[in-house]
Amino acid sequence: MKTIAIIDYGMGNLHSVSKAIEHVAPNARALVTSDPEEIRSADRVVLPGVGAIRDCMAEIRRLKVDDLVREVSRDRPLLGICVGMQALMSRSQENGWVDCINLFPSEVRFFGTDLHEGETRLKVPHMGWNEVHQTVEHPLWHEIPDGERFYFVHSYYAEAENNPDMAGRTRYGVDVAAAVARDNIFAVQFHPEKSHRAGLQLLKNFTQWSGV
Repeated sequence: MKTIAIIDYGMGNLHSVSKAIEHVAPNARALVTSDPEEIRSADRVVLPGVGAIRDCMAEIRRLKVDDLVREVSRDRPLLGICVGMQALMSRSQENGWVDCINLFPSEVRFFGTDLHEGETRLKVPHMGWNEVHQTVEHPLWHEIPDGERFYFVHSYYAEAENNPDMAGRTRYGVDVAAAVARDNIFAVQFHPEKSHRAGLQLLKNFTQWSGV
């Protein structure tokens, strides 16, 4: 039985992600764990995250999850979700700039307090459904139509402009990297576990992806 480790560092929708993975991959074992050896022995790894990046990165560093993520991402699929994606970037503007794990060179920026689309003022945080346009072909987009809608909850975003790793784009006042990909890593700003059919399909694709 294949094992998918969902890293528990105290900051994430761990059990909703676990239940969604169990639903799409009943023959796999979804394991919520903080045990480094269990994570190292897993076939696939998920890095979730919610809350402020300062608190997330403090726990990630305290538990040495940053080193563990760098290690396991070399030879097996790794999926980052929401703040888990942001934690993989170089640094975040949140909390007065916080250094992140730096597996991707992009920065995470604040939407701002005066965000507009045309003459329409947009609320921050961005909460709701947005179309995601696929910018590269990738196994995790299998059977997901381009422009499918996913569920977002965030006030900070990875930049889309000049982003060499962007795999999906959305727009909320500014262009946003909704997904990034490199080698064995795929990460999404949206919540696949809350995105109904398309989100479950992405999680199913992850459970079947062998990585690069």
